[in-house]
Amino acid sequence: MTNLPLQGLVVLEFSQYLAGPSAGLRLADLGARVIKIERPGKGDAGRKLAIKNIWVDDNSLLFHTINRNKESFTADLKNAGDIAVINKLIAKADVVLHNFRPGVMEKTGLGYDAVKQINPSIIYAVISGYGKEGEWKNKPGQDLLLQSITGLAYTTGNGTNGPVPFGISIADILCGAQLVQGILAALIRRQKRGEGALIEISLLESMLDFQFELLTTYYTSHQQPQRSKVNNGHPLLSAPYGIYKTADGYIALAMMDIHVLADAIECNGLENFTTAQAFAERDVIKKILADHIVTQKTAHWLKALQQQDLWAMEVLDWEKMLQHEAYKILGMEQEIHAGNKKIFTTRCPIRINGERLYAGKPAPQLGEHNEKIKKDFLLT
Repeated sequence: MTNLPLQGLVVLEFSQYLAGPSAGLRLADLGARVIKIERPGKGDAGRKLAIKNIWVDDNSLLFHTINRNKESFTADLKNAGDIAVINKLIAKADVVLHNFRPGVMEKTGLGYDAVKQINPSIIYAVISGYGKEGEWKNKPGQDLLLQSITGLAYTTGNGTNGPVPFGISIADILCGAQLVQGILAALIRRQKRGEGALIEISLLESMLDFQFELLTTYYTSHQQPQRSKVNNGHPLLSAPYGIYKTADGYIALAMMDIHVLADAIECNGLENFTTAQAFAERDVIKKILADHIVTQKTAHWLKALQQQDLWAMEVLDWEKMLQHEAYKILGMEQEIHAGNKKIFTTRCPIRINGERLYAGKPAPQLGEHNEKIKKDFLLT
């Protein structure tokens, strides 16, 4: 797609692993020129963080997934000559983005106050693990650790389980997306008022915001939300909310009146429970449902439930999902050529004027664009 909304903007990404690079990826998909500033010889540590030991050329598949559609410029931030070149780039940039620990960029002379002196209208965007204050500020900002320390691991799984983490890097991806929101807001303000901005976010704050519904309940009740002992789907919701095993798979049941549900699937034993008991007695109700639903196949239950407009869906694995027409019509996959390999990955989920955003440019080789960037920005 031509004429993307961020076309003409220059983003300098001093980031590694997932959170910062995921923000850079979204900005690139929306048209910005995103230049990764990387260490000579090593680059972004995510280059060597392999998923299931899958490699493309000498970089990990993960790196290619999160850094497509970008350029790479190598610079030693401990070298005065390289810093001088970076400062020239900063003078012509719109956004500086980094996810280093507090104090790291300041030690290199590239903290916000120094960068603002070079380019007063810069949008300086920072991701940290825990913020820049408090006793946690220097702890490692790793996704599983953030899920654990914020209580999120006590929302998934059944109440009979120990804490269960999400199976994806939810802190990194959410934090990156929220940083993009802050950057876009600052760009709009700059357009209106000519002012730059310091945008700060932490993985910790993103995980707390992610749980706003649960935490608001806790602030009010001072009681820790309790997961269902069986078929937990959400610690604040009553039966039947959860996932149930059928004779040939699984089915998800969302919010619905238990009496309407009982009639729809001819489940005896629920008629003695009132709607008000759907939360207080949810484990008992869910056990009755589980024992009943496992007796028939998924298609049988879906037909009965959907005839009554009840909210239910089959639980699909990725193989089954990819075969479904509802998935295929989205056109979510895109092909990237990296070296002599093809990579299939997801596209940007945003559509603009009805047009999907595809960007098949592969992740850059380390320092691949040094000469081009020097020429384009008159750095030599």
